[in-house]
Amino acid sequence: MKKSKTTETTKPLWTPLRVAFTILVLSLFAAFGISSCSSSDEKRETPAPVVRNNPGAPQPVAPAAPAPMLTLPASITAAEMRAVTGAPIKLSSYNGKVLLVNLWATWCGPCRLETPELVKLHKEFRSQGVEVLGLSTENPDASADKVREFVQNFDVDYRIGWATPEVALTLMQGRDAIPQSFVISRSGRIIKRFVGFNPLDTPKQIREAIQEALDDKGAAD
Repeated sequence: MKKSKTTETTKPLWTPLRVAFTILVLSLFAAFGISSCSSSDEKRETPAPVVRNNPGAPQPVAPAAPAPMLTLPASITAAEMRAVTGAPIKLSSYNGKVLLVNLWATWCGPCRLETPELVKLHKEFRSQGVEVLGLSTENPDASADKVREFVQNFDVDYRIGWATPEVALTLMQGRDAIPQSFVISRSGRIIKRFVGFNPLDTPKQIREAIQEALDDKGAAD
């Protein structure tokens, strides 16, 4: 008695259509996309005020966007934070040095893409006295193991710690998105702020900002 043969047809994973779609998505991201993620999953939606026709009543004025910070407030530079090693961190301890501060989180995809670039930048500029400080926006107690694992997996050689809520909120200035990076000169001037990460543009722009900070001849406060 002959056994019947069953022929199975396996559809290849990378069909021409999938390849074309993937290339299209990556091309659009490279051309237009600066990727970031919200530091909170909660959507904060405020209902618009109802405006009634009353010529004699004063009309509401939309709040103005906050002006960009030129320097960090003393309350922020003096705030004590915790490093992954358990040691205290203060931004004021970096006075007189060029500093790159990066706000990030272990769950943030764009932060993971950016971290290897930050490691490269640190290796490239540390001989010139440039420091990199990565501050997680997560709860330090709940995320301690994840942050340590992140540091190990990405071979992070710069200092890592946790931003206090006050420090994170002040630096973000209402932009509830990470990663965010700040290049600060020896004099304490904020040279450039970066929101999100674009692999084609952001590393080059950060390098240029670091070089500008190194060239800044202002005296430290």
